[in-house]
This record gives sequence, structure tokens and C-alpha cells, in this order.
Amino acid sequence: MIDFRRDLHQHPELQFEEFRTTEKVAETLDRIGIPYRKTEPTGIIAELVGGQPGKTVALRADMDALPVQELTDGISYKSLEDGKMHACGHDAHTAMLLTAAKALKEVQAEIKGTVRFIFQPSEENAQGAKAMVAQGAVEGVDDVFGIHIWSQMLSGTVSCVVGSSFASADIFSIDFKGRGGHGAMPDACVDAAVIASSFVMNVQTIVSRETNPLDPVVVTVGKMDVGTRFNVIAENARLDGTVRCFSIETRDRVEKALKRYAEQTAAVYGGTAIVEYNYGTVPVINDEEDALFAQAIIKESFGESALIQESPTTGGEDFSYFTENTSGCFALVGCGNPEKDTQWAHHHGRFNVDEDAMEIGAELYAQYAFEYLNK
Repeated sequence: MIDFRRDLHQHPELQFEEFRTTEKVAETLDRIGIPYRKTEPTGIIAELVGGQPGKTVALRADMDALPVQELTDGISYKSLEDGKMHACGHDAHTAMLLTAAKALKEVQAEIKGTVRFIFQPSEENAQGAKAMVAQGAVEGVDDVFGIHIWSQMLSGTVSCVVGSSFASADIFSIDFKGRGGHGAMPDACVDAAVIASSFVMNVQTIVSRETNPLDPVVVTVGKMDVGTRFNVIAENARLDGTVRCFSIETRDRVEKALKRYAEQTAAVYGGTAIVEYNYGTVPVINDEEDALFAQAIIKESFGESALIQESPTTGGEDFSYFTENTSGCFALVGCGNPEKDTQWAHHHGRFNVDEDAMEIGAELYAQYAFEYLNK
């Protein structure tokens, strides 16, 4: 399992480019003896039919890397691809799920039902899960379970909370248009830089005055592109940002408010605004029965002290698309260990995984599927 993970770590592939990773997974499934089909353009759906009839449970692992430069030196498996690395642990997820598949294959005759293994591409841009669902990943599935390695939790701990786990993650872009001109003649112009700046200063009022304070929401403007020269008043400004929340109702309210704020702010200064709002992921909301079931497995398999209740994160996870119409839950497996320098945040150039945590992740995958089908 560790060797497989390190091989993937050395050869990271970005969203919908996971061709080598897909082939490596396929080769392993061939050796194990589990049939599969490839999805387009990358990804694999495999199935293990148990010795007795029953329900179908799906286990999901994502496979893509990030456009991040690896900064950690002194490891034998450092990324060989300049500007690319597994900075979020998806290499570990893939290796853990393959190991779980191998374990479940060994007890195939005892399984009452079918285990479906979903090796998903393109999680980082929130497109992979939708593509897999469109290609039948959850057809006939009764329950879906997923895992994410989590460096903010100590290695040896596991969390699977009831309810909100990950937030929705949407992207918005706003194009403000004014009227450009000479910087010495502002009275003949409409300054797009002023419009954009005013919007940024006021937009947080959406959070503080237009949403329920007990329903968390984050609005971030991460990029502003405005102006061309020191003595030219800007005619155009473009802002890019993100919205994170745990409620579809809140998401809809923020989307409408963003458009109103942009259009009205532009109008005050004599300009115009065009808002593009793109849905990313929906919130990951763990089914209560499934989450409590997972918690029981965690305590039984790893001890009472292993189970913790990690607070929901406003990070996004497109696992949510697998559970839109199917019950399921999503667990976090701690991999943070300062002694091994694996406490770095996800998406950081020094991110790494305490590989001891992978044994917990692989067993949790396998135990969840086996116990769900046989309970």
C-alpha cells in the first residue's frame, strides 16, 4: 500500500489527466481479480459481487493531484513533475481503497451483496464526481462511503460527524464597466477601480446583515484585476471569489445578494456590472444513521479514544454529488504527526501523510462495506 502510494506521489496527474494513475489502478485490480470498467476520460468503477445476494455499497477514493510545487526535500518519493504534487492526500486515498478491495476480495464468499469501488478523477475542480455520477457510478447503490486523509487531526484519530461535514464551494466572477480616460481628468470618467473597491469593502455586509448568524457562510474576494497604467482611469475591473456555506437556502440568498450589491454599487458610480455565479459542490451532509454506524465501527476497530468529533470545515468536497440521492457519509482519518513533519495544511507545498494512518483508512473502508452489507 505504501509503495503504491509513493509511486503515485512521484507521478502526480492533474484533473482529468489521471491516465497513468487509472492504468496503475487497473493493473492492480487485474491482479486481485476484481472486474471493472473505465470511465471517460479517466477513472474506474469496479465491482465485487459477494457470495450471497444483498444490497450494494459504494466506496469512493479520489485520484487527482494539484498544480503545487513540492517543497519537501529529503524524501525518496518526491514528485518528479515540476509544479505538480499530491498536496491533498488523494494518492493515499487511492492506495487505501485498493488495499481495502484486496482485503474484501479475500472474504468475497462471506459478503452479502456487492461492493462498488469508485476511483474518481478531478475532485479538485469539483467536476469528477458529477462526471462519474453521469456515467452510472451510483446507479443501484444503496449507500456511499468516503474517506479523506486529514492533516489537521492527529494520526490515529478518526471523525465521522452527524450532519454537516464540508461546505458548498461556489465560484463567482464580476465584471465592472466604467468609462476610462486620463487620470488628470476624473470628471470625464467613471472609475471602475473605485466601483470594484467599494464593492469589496461592502460585500461582507451580506454575511453580517443578510444571513442567519447561526448558519455559517464565507464570502471571499480572492482576485482583483483592474487598471492598465498609473495615469489611466480604469474602464474595466474583474473580481473573482468564492462562497462557502452549509445550506442551499443560504447559498441562494447569497447569490442573489451578490448580484444586487454588484449592480447597485456600479449604478451609484454610473457604471454597470455583470455577475457570473458558478455552482461548485453542494454541502456534504452525513446521514445520521450512517454516521453513527461508522462511529461504532471506528470505536470497535480502533478503540474508543480514536473517535473524535472534528468540527465541520468550509472546505469543499465533491463527494456530495454521490449522496444527493443516496444515503451515505464521509469520514476524516487523521494523518498529522509533527514528529514526521506531516502536520502541514492541505494544498501546502510541504504537505505529506503519516503513512501509518493509511492502515486505519484501508481498514475503515473495508470494515464499513463488510459490516454494512452483513448487518
